[in-house]
Order: sequence, then structure tokens, then C-alpha cells
Amino acid sequence: MITFKLSATALLVGSALLLSGCGPQQQADAPQQAEQKQLTEADAQEFLAETETKLVQLYKESNRAEWIYANFITEDTASLSADVNEKLTVEMVQLATAAAKFDQVALSDDSRRKLDKLKLALTLPAPQDTAKTAEMAKIVAELGGIYGKGKYCQADGKCLSLGDMSAIMASSRDYDEQLAMWQGWREISTPMRPLYTRLIELTNEGAKELGYADTGAMWRSKYDMPADDFAKELDRVWDQVKPLYESLHCHVRSKLSEQYGADKVPLDKPIPAHLLGNMWAQSWGNVYDLVAPKDADPGYDVTELLAKHNYDEIKMVRGAEAFFSSLGFAPLPETFYQRSLFTKPADRDVECHASAWDLDAKDDLRIKMCIQRTGEEFSVIHHELGHNYYQRAYKDQPVYYQESANDGFHEAIGDTIALSVTPDYLKQIGLLDKVPDESKDIGLLLKMAMDKIAFVPFGLLVDQWRWQVFNGEITPAQYNEAWWQLREKYQGVAAPIARSEADFDPGAKYHVPGNVPYTRYFLAHILQFQFHKALCDIAGNEGAVHRCSIYNSKEAGAKLNQMLEMGSSQPWQQALEVVTGKPEMDASAILAYFAPLQAYLDEQNKGMQCGW
Repeated sequence: MITFKLSATALLVGSALLLSGCGPQQQADAPQQAEQKQLTEADAQEFLAETETKLVQLYKESNRAEWIYANFITEDTASLSADVNEKLTVEMVQLATAAAKFDQVALSDDSRRKLDKLKLALTLPAPQDTAKTAEMAKIVAELGGIYGKGKYCQADGKCLSLGDMSAIMASSRDYDEQLAMWQGWREISTPMRPLYTRLIELTNEGAKELGYADTGAMWRSKYDMPADDFAKELDRVWDQVKPLYESLHCHVRSKLSEQYGADKVPLDKPIPAHLLGNMWAQSWGNVYDLVAPKDADPGYDVTELLAKHNYDEIKMVRGAEAFFSSLGFAPLPETFYQRSLFTKPADRDVECHASAWDLDAKDDLRIKMCIQRTGEEFSVIHHELGHNYYQRAYKDQPVYYQESANDGFHEAIGDTIALSVTPDYLKQIGLLDKVPDESKDIGLLLKMAMDKIAFVPFGLLVDQWRWQVFNGEITPAQYNEAWWQLREKYQGVAAPIARSEADFDPGAKYHVPGNVPYTRYFLAHILQFQFHKALCDIAGNEGAVHRCSIYNSKEAGAKLNQMLEMGSSQPWQQALEVVTGKPEMDASAILAYFAPLQAYLDEQNKGMQCGW
């Protein structure tokens, strides 16, 4: 996870707030004043320069307040953080409206791009009517509160949090126990339905006032191509991955049917959504033990290797930093080690979710983790540092471009680096004595596919549902029915019990009531493999791409840094071309990476009735 600047600023935008200080007469006079002053390129440049100075200071204040809150969670730090972010939101609203005044002015490409970045930083536009803006702000807060306080209380009076229920679903192999958790969590989202329905009405009104067909069209406009073309591009890439996903689905379903019986998991129907080890069936790695190939154990355990070689939390971070140094990147500043949070403090509450921070848009880089001494965490550290090196690479760009090429790139870069944490890499850094034979790769690839390939259709369908809600194709009377139609179409999973429009199952996924766009996660899962294969080619890798690590390749590091330094100053297609040699997303790298697994799945699925 990364802490964003421009791309995650100002969740709620009310156009009326932008006119603060203006009475009705002043608003009426505004068109007449605009006619008197014809705006020019020079005016735009002056506005952008003044705005940049203001943004740099605002972001620094906001980042520091957020950092203090995340590391010292109290009522006071929460209040301070909320105050600073309210100030930032109001300022961003005003700046976005001012930027819109240049919509009809002939401008240079650079000025136009900066102004668009400023406007599109907004996620939920609100109507100009101040009463509606206030109503919308209240709804957003209510939805967040319902989700955040959500818990499931059982008949015996014991109440479980989402974390408690997720842990049970990950480890339990009891059909009914998993069903109880699945069903219990979805009770919390039922009250969201009327609130969400009204929120859609309000934000669409705001989007239309900003010149967009609806809020979904506004979201899709952030991707340097026509909104409808972008949606088609996602479907094209999904079609490339679909055969591998269907093979994985077929194999996993057959193993679940063996575990639970064909009466509960029929071999010709969607998989019941509560049996895949995850509350939303979005990743399946928690049930890997049910499908693992015989003799798949690679013969080593990274957690044990870290302990054997006396890796504490700091040594794990230093080890990950050494990966980047091997690519030619400069060392992290010493302040990184002085100011980051690496272990959970015993004396206070902190937010332990791993994240990468850039507090001053220059060199104050940090990570915030409660590091566990495990192999999984060792990969996560590599991932988080990927964010930090990206942040530092684009620090010399104007503040408008101090973000990744599109919102999928930042996560993709972190994951690309983590893909290089291979057995060969572990051997090179002295953790592993001998790289296992390739026959052991199937288990490693299957485990990774159950997390990454299983996620791809879910990463796509969340916004497919939301975009159709925004544009009216899905009406409030069809919210739940349409949700499960998409779940079945893309994922081949089904609700384990009857659902109706009395339910609101989309609301059980944080990003829906939290109004966080989800397509970025789909993009990251495609791009990371495309980046990995391209960088492996640059590094001169001649073996299987899933065994490649770009560790020690200065050539790969230089090409990667060339792209990172661009930030979002150019369309993402140009940034992609720097590393991969072409401007289009291409999932063929996924197929190359998992080619041995595909052959294995084809063998396992012989005689099976795949599909649903």
C-alpha cells in the first residue's frame, strides 16, 4: 500500500463550496466578469505555479498529520488528522473549480495535463446545492461508520470482528462454520442500501455539473484514453487471462468437491463463495492445502531460513534495500531508518497495515509496518520499498505529476519487485544453499496463482458493477441480483444461500461503501507480470520467466528508473513503452510466467467438465 497525494485527494467535492464567500449577486455577475477577462496560457501558467506552491505545503501538513495519527492512535490525533484533511479537501475543491475555468481556453499540452490532474483528483463530485452537499457528506460518513463498526454477534452472544471471521474462514474446513461467517458479515451491509442509492443520485448530479455523463465516466476519464475505450481495453486483457483462470477454477472446484462432496460442490456449477478461504472469494491461497500437488514441498521455508541466518526486522529491511542497490539505485536516506516504524510498539495503538510514505515529496521516505519475521513479510518489505523508490524517482517532477503513471502502476511496481524474490535470489544473498529442482515449481506457481490469478476477475468486476450502477444500467431494484450475475459471469462463484434485494452484498466489500475505485488492482495484477518479463529480458534472462530475478542487473535497474522518473508527466502508455517496448497492456506475460502450471492443470483437468 502507498499513501497517495494528488490521486487520492478530496473524496467529497461540492461545487457550491468552491464559491465560498460569494453571495447570489456575485454568482450572477460571474459570467459577465469572465467576458471582461479572456483567460490565456499565461494566466494558466501563473495559476498552476501559485497552486503548486500551495499544494506542496498542504500535502506536507496532511502527510505529517496522517503519519502521527497512524503511529499514535488517540482521539486527539484522530481529530488533528481530520481537521488537516478537511482543510486539504476544501482547498482542493476550490482549486479544482478554479482549474475548470480554463476548460475552453487554448493551452499547451503540459498546462492542460496539469489542470486535468487537478480536476480528476476528485473521487466523488457533489452537487452545487449546499444542502445536497451536506447530505452527501453525511451519507459518506455513515457508510464508512457502518462498515468500520461492523461485527457479527452469534446466538451465544459472542461478537466477532471482520478480522476474527476472516481468520476462521481462512483456516476452517467446516462447511457450516464457514457459511455462518460468510452470512454473518453480510448482515452488516443491509442498512447501507438506501444510503448508497441516494449517494449515487447525488454524486451523479455533481458529475454532470462538471461535464461528465456520470461518476463512472469521470473515473474512467483518468486513464489517458476515452472512457468507453478504456472499459473495452480491460475486457480485452481479461480475455487473455480467462483460459488460465478457467483451468485453475476447474481444478480447484474438483478438489473442493472431493473435500465437501459433490452435493455441496457440484462439478458443473459455480463454486460456493464461502469455501475459498476468503470473505469475498477474491483470493484462494488459504485453501492451497486442499489442492497442493503431491511432493510439492520445495524443501525450504523462508521463515526458517531468516531465523537460521539471524535476520531481525532491521536486517530484513536492509536486505530488501540491498536488492535495489544491486540494480543501481542510491541507498535510502538514513532518516528512513530513524523515522520508519518497523515493529509494533508495546505502549500504544498503531495502524499495522503495511504502507510506504513520502512525507515531503523529496527525501523523507518511510515505511510503516509491524514486521513479522516471516518469508511472506520479507516479500512485503521488497514490495513496500518498491513504492519508496518510485516516490523518490519522481520527486523532481512538478507536484501534479508526483504520482505513478496511472493508479495501477504503483502497486504493480511493488509487486514486480516481489516477483524477483525467487529461490535463485535467496541463494545469491546467502539465505538458501541450493535452488530446488524445477519439478518443485508447480507447487510454488499454484500457490501464487491461487492468490494472483484468482483475483483478476474480482479486480475487474467490482467496478463493472459500480460503473453500471452509476450509469443507470443497474437500478436500485437490481443491485444484489446484478452483483451476483457478475460474480458468476467473471468468477464462476455463487452465493451459497439464496440472496434477495433485501440484501446488499456489494456493501460487504470495503471499497464499495468506502467509495474507493477498484480497477487499479486489476491493472496492477496485469502490469506486474508484463514489467517482470520485460525487465528479465533486459537483464538477459534465458531461463523460465518464473525463475528469473533481476537482482544485480544494472541494465534492468536503469530502464526501470527511467520509467519511474516520469511519474505521471506523460500518458501511462508512454511510461509502459519505456520498459516493455510497447504502449499496450499485454497479459501474454502472465501466460508465459504460469506456462508450467497451465500444462499441469491441463493434465489434471483431463476428463473433467470445466466451466459453469
